[in-house]
Amino acid sequence: MTRLHGTKDFWMGALRTEGPAFAATVAEAQLDIPVPSCPGWTLTYLVHHLGSVYARVRGIVGRGDTEPPPGPLTVPDGLPTGTAAVEWWRDEFDQLMTVLERVDPETPAWNWAPQPKRAGFWHRRMAQETAVHRWDAQMAVAAGEPIEAKLAADGVGEVLDTLLPAGRRASDQPFHGVVHLIAADAGQEWYLRLRGEGVALLDTGTILDSDDHHARAQVSGTASDLLLALWGRLGFDALDVAGDVSLLEGLRAGR
Repeated sequence: MTRLHGTKDFWMGALRTEGPAFAATVAEAQLDIPVPSCPGWTLTYLVHHLGSVYARVRGIVGRGDTEPPPGPLTVPDGLPTGTAAVEWWRDEFDQLMTVLERVDPETPAWNWAPQPKRAGFWHRRMAQETAVHRWDAQMAVAAGEPIEAKLAADGVGEVLDTLLPAGRRASDQPFHGVVHLIAADAGQEWYLRLRGEGVALLDTGTILDSDDHHARAQVSGTASDLLLALWGRLGFDALDVAGDVSLLEGLRAGR
């Protein structure tokens, strides 16, 4: 198994690219159109959702402690619509960037994952959240651009080492077997073993353990397509797949 080791500079650089790309897309679109990759959402709701995520994360990171925030994420009523919604989003994004730029990644900060409770978690999470939703927005206007390969490979890693171990799997069914993912354009690969509701990333030297008697699947494609498939934005049939394809549903992250 190989992984990228992201840094604050890497994720902030991604935000500086993906944030303006999201803003440019929604600024030129009719905001009442549906977002096909997020069933039931319009572009207005996508703008409100992403801006509300930014506001919540600012509060988490800015406190400097590991206490959880009160209640779940909500999108408040009464948010602006039309062009005012885009300006509201820009303000939320700018405030998030200011907070993330200033904070040391080692500063204590709550998160929901089995990860150290440090602010650096949110640099990564916000870069990935923004990139995937930028793709959602562009797809709504039939102008989707892939996610940059290194960022997408980091996003695949986030799904596998953070979201799935945290229980954020789309399906609640048990899965058993070994899956091999390959992002050829990023020079990255991952082996993981699904065991019921759990998932474990594996080193390549351990995948032939004698206790593994389950079917395997292999998925190969660009890092962007792999990431989007893990998030349910693409079908796995858009990639090169071999073996027991039923295992792949055990890799999808919940929205």
